[in-house]
Amino acid sequence: MTGVWVLVGAVVVAVALGTVMRVRDGRFRPSRERPVAAGGGPVVAVAESFGADGSSRAAADPDGGLRAELAALGEALGERATLLQFSTAFCAPCRSTRQVLAGVAALVPGVRHVEVDAEAHLDLVRRLAVRRTPTVLIVDASGREVRRASGAPPTRQAVFATLAQIVPADGTKRADGDSSEPPPAS
Repeated sequence: MTGVWVLVGAVVVAVALGTVMRVRDGRFRPSRERPVAAGGGPVVAVAESFGADGSSRAAADPDGGLRAELAALGEALGERATLLQFSTAFCAPCRSTRQVLAGVAALVPGVRHVEVDAEAHLDLVRRLAVRRTPTVLIVDASGREVRRASGAPPTRQAVFATLAQIVPADGTKRADGDSSEPPPAS
């Protein structure tokens, strides 16, 4: 009889974990606060890349944003926002995520889609706490991560709605996080 209870318990735990993962996958959540140094200022983000001659080029962003990391990858931020996608070669959902994000970036002025190969940039993956692919970071114009989604690909509507919360149609950053504007038609 004990074996039956163990089996029932295992099934309940598996169903609960599956439900939690299904609810969280592909949903944009506010980003966690960046770490703060002992002196009270933000921890400086440092990105390192290597030139063709093998020399190291390091760039630091005093605001703790992603501007330096993207510059080290040879990419620039979008004027209004950047959809930063971490992918791997074997990740099937990454392909559909790429299509969704590229489509949104093509429709929304000032928004850029940047795809990063997680396998080739493990230091960046570790610094940004990317745990699985696809992971999508929405980065504002100043280089700060404001939203994050991981797992299943986000829908176009979810990306449009999240962008509408962060950057309104006139291009100014919202201070109150109001999302009363409807997302652009898809």
